[in-house]
Amino acid sequence: MQFRHPEILYFLFLLIVPILVHLFQFRRFKKEYFTNVRFLKALSVQTRKSSKIKKWLLLSSRLLLLTCIILAFAQPYFEAKDNKNTTNELYIVLDNSFSMQAKGKKGELLKRAVQELLEDTPENTTFSLLTNSENYWNTDIKSIRNTLQNIKYSAIPFQLDYVLAKIKSHKSAFKKDIVIITDAVGLDTKKLKKSDQNELIHFIIPKAEQKNNVAIDSVFIHETLENFYEITVNLSAYGSGIKPVPIAVYNQSKLIAKTLIDFETNKKSVNFTIPKQAFHGYVSITDNGLPYDNILYFSISEIKKANIISIGEAEKSNFLSRIYTSDEFNFNNSTIGSLDYNAIEKQDAIVLNELDEIPQALQSTLKSFVQKGGNLIIIPSAKNPITNMNTFLMNFGSIQFKSFENVEKLITKINFNHPLFTSVFENKINNFQYPRTNSSFRLSSSSPAALSNDDQSAFLSSISNSSSTVYVFSAPINKVNSNFQQSPLIVPVFYKMAISNHNNGINNLTIGNSNPFLVDVLLSKDAVLTVKNTTEQFIPIQQILNNKVKLVFNDYPEQAGNFEVFNKNERLENISFNYSRTESDLAAANEKMLSDYKSTNSIASFFDTLQTDRMDNQIWKWFVIFALLFLSIETAIIRFMK
Repeated sequence: MQFRHPEILYFLFLLIVPILVHLFQFRRFKKEYFTNVRFLKALSVQTRKSSKIKKWLLLSSRLLLLTCIILAFAQPYFEAKDNKNTTNELYIVLDNSFSMQAKGKKGELLKRAVQELLEDTPENTTFSLLTNSENYWNTDIKSIRNTLQNIKYSAIPFQLDYVLAKIKSHKSAFKKDIVIITDAVGLDTKKLKKSDQNELIHFIIPKAEQKNNVAIDSVFIHETLENFYEITVNLSAYGSGIKPVPIAVYNQSKLIAKTLIDFETNKKSVNFTIPKQAFHGYVSITDNGLPYDNILYFSISEIKKANIISIGEAEKSNFLSRIYTSDEFNFNNSTIGSLDYNAIEKQDAIVLNELDEIPQALQSTLKSFVQKGGNLIIIPSAKNPITNMNTFLMNFGSIQFKSFENVEKLITKINFNHPLFTSVFENKINNFQYPRTNSSFRLSSSSPAALSNDDQSAFLSSISNSSSTVYVFSAPINKVNSNFQQSPLIVPVFYKMAISNHNNGINNLTIGNSNPFLVDVLLSKDAVLTVKNTTEQFIPIQQILNNKVKLVFNDYPEQAGNFEVFNKNERLENISFNYSRTESDLAAANEKMLSDYKSTNSIASFFDTLQTDRMDNQIWKWFVIFALLFLSIETAIIRFMK
């Protein structure tokens, strides 16, 4: 036991005062007996004995009373076992990602966590609160009450390493207590182990009672008919015993189609037929899981023909005219001699079809064309010197032609993860009629090949920047050198290469991705495009590219939905935004990995533990209570004891 004011203990010398008073009352006197009171002698002896006991009891109670008063003023206490961390700063990390929409025993996990913070956080405690998207430094529960009550779910996934890095960068002379409230969905064990172990980390892990969930993953145009689009909606089911789920497609607020889905497997696709016209709506489901992934917004723009030009001999470009048909493309072929350089900047894609030589003026024009968002497709000529082609390719990135080989090769491998083949194949194809080439260049590229030969060399590779792509074949594909023109691959490959940066099809972006969006509009330098809907409006990052504008959205908008792109009051384009589906699998909670860290059941338990371990045990109140008790005993002795 220790004392905050040990100097007051000197007042214990005052205990001698009641002792002296007691001794003074015990002085001996000479006794004289009178004949008329002799009969009281026996009674006097008894009275004297009880009086002596009373005085001893009074002395004891007074000594104890005075002792307790002196000790109370000295403020005794027992030192806390974790006294060295009493000055730690407190940081509360609240995961408000979409997985916290799951329901626990007392409702939604996030709402329950907020309620516990409001009820159980001491009002005099200063702390910093960090969520997935916001930081509130050095605040208290009174100041942040309204913010917590109105907290919204964030589209930003919970990244513990990022939050810990922010806390660590918040410079302080004190150690840190970090309380992390998360359901642990998607928690990365490797990143957690890199955290600073000098910081005391406590986990509070609310658990979901219902872990079944159905999510809409994606939607794409499966087939384009004369008057209709056939769209495919991909869904994922997480958990077991998933009941049938209703799904509906809406254009604006008008119901277009509806059906019921049974989940025999965890992955399911369903097709809908919608009119072939501009679409600005969403597809929705109704389940008992997370709400955030039950709606997927998408838009289909009015059909705009893509401008394609092929530069090369007309005989070698006949196959392109059969792919780039007039209902979807404005396709032209031109030789080097008849090429209109002014028309290049108006194209969406350009095909260099086996040119024996690429003039310097054309090289410079094509470099500018690619930088401003145009796609370039290069089919090499066996007669074009390798050095000349490599000099040209250096304008676009790290891809080079190596030696020319007169060896027959089969095109046997499709890279299904390549952006060129997104939404092209329903299933991965292992066996198909392999195209061949009689001779080819060996390509060296830092990017993965889209198509590969049987000797693992690249047949088709690409270099991408933020708004355009350069596609490079390793061999001439004329009918003499290859049968690739007769292969089923020819149509999807050239079709996707031409429209990969064109807004025909589904306009559907994920919030947080930096993928650009191109708008066909001719703007002045001072003009600015705005993206808005009925609830939100923002100005994205934008760059003018000839007759297009490249938009980059980063973390905007804040809420998923259907939006429109405006140039002042003129509507230019429909666009839709959705949340990433990274939080949909509630079974991905990594609770076991937290065994090396302190954990508690609730905020109340955390603060109770903190107070028990770090607060000195103040016992002066007990001495005050004892002093009052002894005062009562003394009063009782004086009043009732004779």
